[in-house]
Amino acid sequence: MFIKSDNRHLYLQVIDRLKQDIEQGIYKEKEKLPSEFDLAKQLGVSRATLREALRILEEENVIIRRHGVGTFVNSKPLFTSGIEQLNSVTDMIKQVGMKPGTIFLRSSGQEPTDEDVRRFSCSENEEMVVIERVRTANGEPVVYCIDKVPAHILPETFSHEEESIFNILDEEANRKITYAVAQIEPAGYHEKISPILECDPETALLVLKQMHYDEMDEPVLFSVNYFKADKFRFHVLRKRV
Repeated sequence: MFIKSDNRHLYLQVIDRLKQDIEQGIYKEKEKLPSEFDLAKQLGVSRATLREALRILEEENVIIRRHGVGTFVNSKPLFTSGIEQLNSVTDMIKQVGMKPGTIFLRSSGQEPTDEDVRRFSCSENEEMVVIERVRTANGEPVVYCIDKVPAHILPETFSHEEESIFNILDEEANRKITYAVAQIEPAGYHEKISPILECDPETALLVLKQMHYDEMDEPVLFSVNYFKADKFRFHVLRKRV
């Protein structure tokens, strides 16, 4: 298992070797790696070289180090999407060949908050419908969704059995969502949501807050989605101007 000599820095060779071992299943997802002493000995490198390689692998989210516990192989994200692409959670799940599902938690009518009045440019008397659901992929919970819609927009035939809010607004309310203003934030363990998503204590969440607009530039939906960070990865295409 010793690293073969080539012209690159030794720590880069270690990075490639560990990635290869993970890819080949020698070290599986969530499996603990050997101790630094044992791993350095197996690879035939110094512990300083190994630590530099592990530092970079941690930055790349290939591994995760838990203080006082050890180093573990990180889970690969099942879903990747460009943040500039406006896809429903349902579509994201379907695109990787998995079956989307919904666990309905609750729905309620509420008075708008000051933020709602600002976001939707509505009156203080406008009723808001707040829907909380868990989205699943092949039965596994992956996203906790909180959707807020002005009550007058939703059709009388609105059913919680419909998985996609986008479809409800498009097909039943004749309000086609064309764009959204998004904000994404990292979050740690959430006392309420993390257990519902069956997260390990070290699994972080990605919180995506979006204000959605229709073809007439009218705000129709505000959503807060909590994604399991080990299952989802978002990227963005940036162009020089």
